[in-house]
Amino acid sequence: DILIDSLRYCQQQKGLVLHAWCIMSNHVHLLASAHENNLSDILRDFKKFTSKQIITTILANEQESRKAWMLRIFQQAGEANSRNKTYQFWRQDNGPKECFSPAFTAQKIDYIHSNPVKAGLVEKPEDYLYRSAKAYRTNEPSS
Repeated sequence: DILIDSLRYCQQQKGLVLHAWCIMSNHVHLLASAHENNLSDILRDFKKFTSKQIITTILANEQESRKAWMLRIFQQAGEANSRNKTYQFWRQDNGPKECFSPAFTAQKIDYIHSNPVKAGLVEKPEDYLYRSAKAYRTNEPSS
C-alpha cells in the first residue's frame, strides 16, 4: 500500500503520469512522464518518502520474521554509499530509457506487463495485482 498510495499521491499532487507500471517483490517498473514537474525530481521524492515509510514499517512490525535480515541488507547498502545516513532501500539510479518511437514504447509496455509472467507469478499479465496490464486489456483506468 505504501508504494501504490505514494504513486497515487505523485499523480495527484506532483503531475506524475503513469503510462505503464508493475510492482514486483524486489523492483518496480514505471513508464512515466510528468505534466509540470521534472520527472527525476518526482522519482527522487517518491523514493525518499517510500524508503523512509517502508523502513519505519519494518522497524515497527514485531511479527516480521525477516526483519533483522532485511534491515542488515539495507544497512549494508547504506554504509556502502556515502550519501546515506543509515539505510538504503532503493538503488541510486533510476535506469531511465527514452521512449523515442511508438514501437519502442510498445516494447517497453509489453516488457513491464510481462514481468510477473516471466517470474512465474501468473499466467497472464492482467492477472497480476500490482500492475497496469489489466487497464490495457479492459480499458479500465490504471491507478
